[in-house]
Amino acid sequence: MNRQEQALARLAERYPVMGALPRSAQQRLLETGHWARVPAGGLLFDDHQGCEGFPFVIEGSVRVVKSAPNGRELPLYRVAAGETCIISSSCLLGREPYNARGIAEADTVLMLLPKDEFDALLAEPAFRDFVFHLFADRIANLMQLVEEVAFHRLDQRLAALLLGKGRILHVTHQQLADELGSVREFVSRLLKGFAAQGLVKPSREQIEILDPAGLRRVASGSHDS
Repeated sequence: MNRQEQALARLAERYPVMGALPRSAQQRLLETGHWARVPAGGLLFDDHQGCEGFPFVIEGSVRVVKSAPNGRELPLYRVAAGETCIISSSCLLGREPYNARGIAEADTVLMLLPKDEFDALLAEPAFRDFVFHLFADRIANLMQLVEEVAFHRLDQRLAALLLGKGRILHVTHQQLADELGSVREFVSRLLKGFAAQGLVKPSREQIEILDPAGLRRVASGSHDS
């Protein structure tokens, strides 16, 4: 197996759509794609930066966030290996700069498909269906995020977040705040209240869940009734 065949096999393992493309399209993709390795914490793209191509994440993961002028961040979604970035797709289709920031959560390997080749591949039904299916999935997730931020109180969202991380969480208050799009002081205040109710036991960079049923009541809002 030569180098290009190895690259195609690696891509197809993460993105099965590659196997559905005509051989000529596969060849163009391999000839024009740029492979890159980004260390953990590295910036892949930033607000107002021009979009250079369509990323295929082979290893690692990317956190996509919206940043405010005061430094606060609202996490939008994560792009794991085998997934793709809807904001990159949107910027390429609309020929607009990025309106969010992408940060490598771990050492990340990706292949960047240049925008001209992205446009050409949209003529292939398999690739076009792949891109628009991505839009449908990500928009549904973003609508869920909007609903949570708009209609759920922070204590409910924090309780639900804690329940999704196991009995003992090795996490800081700042990390929880980042995931919730809030600030550390609010999260610390809520955790102190949860501790007073016997729901959790916070310690340095660790939170133990003591009463999962009680947290579920908080998450559902039924503790108010």
